[in-house]
Amino acid sequence: MAKALVIYTTRTNQTKSIAELIAEGLRMAGVEAVMANVNEVEKKGLKAEDFDAVVLGSPTYHGEMVQAMKTFLFKLEQANLEGKVGGAFGAFGWSGEALERIFETMTHIFKMNMVSGPLRLKSAALGGGIQMAQGYGKEVAQKIGA
Repeated sequence: MAKALVIYTTRTNQTKSIAELIAEGLRMAGVEAVMANVNEVEKKGLKAEDFDAVVLGSPTYHGEMVQAMKTFLFKLEQANLEGKVGGAFGAFGWSGEALERIFETMTHIFKMNMVSGPLRLKSAALGGGIQMAQGYGKEVAQKIGA
């Protein structure tokens, strides 16, 4: 069974809610999904290179990703993720730059096999957000080949 790792950081739990829905979509498509807050990844002994797909999420706060995700991206650069399936998502109030930067880092620095684009949601509860987040998980699963 294919495995995906969904790593997120959050300020108001919106990004966590989106992560849960993405993981749900992955599971609906037959992929084992493991979720972790960026601060728990090392404590849990999770290694991104042990998964078929890695999906990263951060809210945008004052035009930037949350510092915990920024720091994690530097650490993740040491993992061998080239060719693995990837995705990026996040909650935002005004602009949503964080998920774009994460997506671009995964594409150009990590050289991952990315889905069509990042998932931008103000809230999982607004305007079809639940279906969009679950659909994003299914898109990741499809890219894995599940």
